[in-house]
Amino acid sequence: MSAVKIMLVDDHEVVRTGLAVLLERKAEFEVVAQAGSADEAVKKAAQHEPNVVLMDIRMPSGNGVDACREICNNHPNIKVVMLSSYAEDEAIVKSIMAGASGYILKEINSQELIEAIEAVSQGESLLDSRITQKVLEHMRHSEDELEKENKLTDREEAVLNFLAEGLTNREIAQRIHLAEKTVRNYVSNILRKLDLNNRVEAATYITRKRMKEKLHKQLGI
Repeated sequence: MSAVKIMLVDDHEVVRTGLAVLLERKAEFEVVAQAGSADEAVKKAAQHEPNVVLMDIRMPSGNGVDACREICNNHPNIKVVMLSSYAEDEAIVKSIMAGASGYILKEINSQELIEAIEAVSQGESLLDSRITQKVLEHMRHSEDELEKENKLTDREEAVLNFLAEGLTNREIAQRIHLAEKTVRNYVSNILRKLDLNNRVEAATYITRKRMKEKLHKQLGI
């Protein structure tokens, strides 16, 4: 069985060195690269093609979430695990939306970390139990918005998607072969049903909806 190739990303060299020593005690692990910044992580991921990246979420130059997104988009086979000192709801959700296969806290013990890397390298999605709870709470807080979505007709859903693309009422009317006045009425109804104030909020709303759908898929729930 080939070794699991690992890249360590943290702006503190001492942390990277400690992790490397810990992980390479296991014969099945090989630390193939280290990076001290988000930009360096993206470049080295392309150069070394690790199986798993342990990514610090906060770094002076760029941040781990952006690096995670770029790595996952460009290299779908690379699994990224966010390693953080903080269990912040927003950071957790953003990490998962960026394609991270897991988000674990630095207080994790060495055996748990090894097991986490093994699980992710085998294609499992991994979240610390406390992290899972936070993500689920975030999703529960979105239930009111999900109920609002169900109030939209199919035509209103279509118009809302066009709003998210930045189309004007005239452009939407041309796309779906309706009068511009009719489209304007649809937009007004959408804003009223979703309790939104303007087109910008509508575009933001549909973007968040798509993020939630991706989050559901990532968590498998």
